[in-house]
Amino acid sequence: MNITAKYIFFIALASTPFNVLAQRSKITYRNRLGDTTVLVNTAVKPPRVKAPPALTSEFSGGIKINSDGYGIFIDKGWLKGGQEFGTENKDKLFNVRLLEFELIERKHPKEKRTNSVPGFGGIQSNSYILGKVNNFYAFKVGYGNRKMIAGKPDPGCFSVHWAYLGGVSVGLVKPYYLRIFNQGDQKYVDSSDIENFINPNNIEGRSSFFKGFNEMKIVPGIYFKTGLHFDFSSSRKTLWALEIGVNGEAYTQKIQQMVLSDPKSMFFNFYAGISFGKLK
Repeated sequence: MNITAKYIFFIALASTPFNVLAQRSKITYRNRLGDTTVLVNTAVKPPRVKAPPALTSEFSGGIKINSDGYGIFIDKGWLKGGQEFGTENKDKLFNVRLLEFELIERKHPKEKRTNSVPGFGGIQSNSYILGKVNNFYAFKVGYGNRKMIAGKPDPGCFSVHWAYLGGVSVGLVKPYYLRIFNQGDQKYVDSSDIENFINPNNIEGRSSFFKGFNEMKIVPGIYFKTGLHFDFSSSRKTLWALEIGVNGEAYTQKIQQMVLSDPKSMFFNFYAGISFGKLK
């Protein structure tokens, strides 16, 4: 063997351990267990990032202004259908199954509060509504849905839902008392009392707000409402929304609110409500 061949053989022999180490960067070891060869891959797997739990429910409340009154409400919702829009959007695009509790006071269009009595030349602290017969409140329990029309996949956008609910409306009718000169607290009973309730010269002022609560009458009914719900919140776990729509109610008895006006059993109004809440 000549000198050149000896050098080539020596270099090849010396480089063998480095080739083995290079292979072990991919395979940790080659281990024989009986007749089986086990190969272990040393590639580093990226750690799994645990996604936040999916949102499932909503709880909110707010105030509502009607074309014939005002009120407060509380909503309990269950989020549905978010998974149909994919993992990335399931917390932004969803429908809501909704249970709502609402308490409102309904005003008559002819109601006008007065603060002064002719002949006395001053402002009364106990202002009253001339010609008012009954206070009319309604406690409503409804069930329905908010179906998504447009979502908010990007921060700063808002979602739009179509809301529709229906349920039971319990009318609460409380007699409206006035303090009549020389007669004390009086409520409207029939047409013989009209003069006391429409002539300011006979009225000293309104009675206590709590006067007549023990005479409150319950009138059962039903209601339905529909509208558009705009959620402006940019956080996945908060709700800040505006809802506008129409509402209709029907009762089993006619309800009179003012003298010289026909009692009604059906009521329709427009409403706008602002709600704040949380999702979890």
